[in-house]
Amino acid sequence: MKNIHIYIAGDSTVSDCPPNEEPRAGWGQVLHHYFHDNVIIHNLAIGGRSSKSFIDEKRLEKILKEIQPNDYLFIQFGHNDQKQDHRRTEPFSSYHSYLNQYIDGARVKNAIPVLITSMHRRTFGENGMLVNSLGDYPEAMMALAKEQHVSLIDLWNESKQLFESLGPEKCKELFIWFEPGEHPNYPDGISDDTHFREAGAYKFAGIIAKEIKENIPGLAMYLKEVGCLND
Repeated sequence: MKNIHIYIAGDSTVSDCPPNEEPRAGWGQVLHHYFHDNVIIHNLAIGGRSSKSFIDEKRLEKILKEIQPNDYLFIQFGHNDQKQDHRRTEPFSSYHSYLNQYIDGARVKNAIPVLITSMHRRTFGENGMLVNSLGDYPEAMMALAKEQHVSLIDLWNESKQLFESLGPEKCKELFIWFEPGEHPNYPDGISDDTHFREAGAYKFAGIIAKEIKENIPGLAMYLKEVGCLND
């Protein structure tokens, strides 16, 4: 069976995390567990990047030099595109323009782009429902996927269903939430509503695998058996 390569461009919710930040992990760090061994994951996501700054730093250029026909390029940005600094993009204008550079770049190389909406932060309102902290970026990505006929993995709506089903307290078990002294890497405690611990990373990698199974048949054949796609 031939090797299939998946390249990932994204931010800290996707990226590999160093040992000193354990048990923090991005979903890209654990995605390989859901595929057979002939699927090679190149997780080039890095914390703090937007669709714009990832390109500005020539990180997309590096991917496009390596990517081959029939490889996949997974693209997830949004959390940092809303920042009021050099990373900023506007949802239905410059955000689209930068995302199109990933899509077009992959297609020129006869690779297959896949857009992935950002997941919600753990931002609950008093009614126990999530408050949107990402503005129009997820909706803008969905619109672009439709316009460009690109496969979409919708972590935005999947995360809403997941987080609200768990509720505000149980949801903490997916994120980097520790009391002082609870974990040696976070001796003073931490309350992080954006970044996952391993349980959250595996949860979202599993959601991605299930969406691939349902919506991307060319890649679905390389997933492990359904029973292995556990929650």
